Amino acid sequence: MRKLILITVIIGALLVACSKDDGSASKQEEKGTGRGEKDGIEQAEGENQYPLTGLYADEPVDNRIIGVMVNNHRQARPQSGLAEADIVFEILAEAKITRLLALFQSEIPETIGPVRSAREYYFDLANRYGALYVYHGAADFIDQMIIDQEIQFLNGSTYDNDGQLFTRDSSREAPHNSYLLTDAINETAEGKGYEMTAEYEPLPFLNEEETAAIEGETAERVEIVYSENPLETVQYVFDESKGTYKRYSNEEETVDLNTGASVEVANVFIIETFHEVIDDAGRRNIDFDSGGNAYLIQNGKVQEVEWQNDNGRLVPMKDGQPVGFVPGKTWINVVPNDPGMEQSVTISN
Repeated sequence: MRKLILITVIIGALLVACSKDDGSASKQEEKGTGRGEKDGIEQAEGENQYPLTGLYADEPVDNRIIGVMVNNHRQARPQSGLAEADIVFEILAEAKITRLLALFQSEIPETIGPVRSAREYYFDLANRYGALYVYHGAADFIDQMIIDQEIQFLNGSTYDNDGQLFTRDSSREAPHNSYLLTDAINETAEGKGYEMTAEYEPLPFLNEEETAAIEGETAERVEIVYSENPLETVQYVFDESKGTYKRYSNEEETVDLNTGASVEVANVFIIETFHEVIDDAGRRNIDFDSGGNAYLIQNGKVQEVEWQNDNGRLVPMKDGQPVGFVPGKTWINVVPNDPGMEQSVTISN
């Protein structure tokens, strides 16, 4: 595996409250989060830090993280809400199609989806991050596991097309047309006895001095191959003017269905881990405990690191020490150790 070193240079822009007037804007301005468009990051140091992005808010950050299962089938694209997610896990479900677990806290879009069915390693990850887990349907034994493990959840099968928590898009066919309506999340969850306020320990983030001191090799384009037949690839392309990466599926830019906003992230964290097919339906068991090889890609640079389970959360490590994320949004792409990152991931200028 190549020896790669990380460099990040981020120059800040003031965090300002932003709003959208197209009818599908996020509800961030209602919470006074103080996050706006930026070419870089300038930390407005204070106590009100979002734990998943490292950005700061004007008001206390105490809203619970929402973890939503988002469909990534070709018929489900473009999706709604992914541009606002703080962290997105992209992991193989069955066959060679990935499914997404999107964690929302700093921004809550009005609509998220299409929402898809649960798998064990997705609800386990959501639980580790302290998130309320939202999905639509599952095999009976998965539903029972969720109950037995006392996962706090909202299942779209219970509220299917009720017009309050879930709705169906008539322009798409099931199972690619179920959408979460976020206005009803808190009331519905509290009705089940769930707490919707929480305190979280922030992930490790780089400060201004640390980002200025990092060195590394160029990583302007990243490609991850999940399948060659049929072709299923993910690309990230660096936008130097913003210091972020735009995401693509099979060379098509990932944008929001409702707003047209691009998915742009500050960090691409690629981890390699053990995958095992466990039944005839192609369901998998995936190891998120043992740690392993990883790439951390930020601001046009890449570093070879290791990933580690730190109290349930997946963090980059080097020489036994955490490596900080650049403040902003993160996608975590999980690849099987067979064939591994050397075969699955290409990083180029």
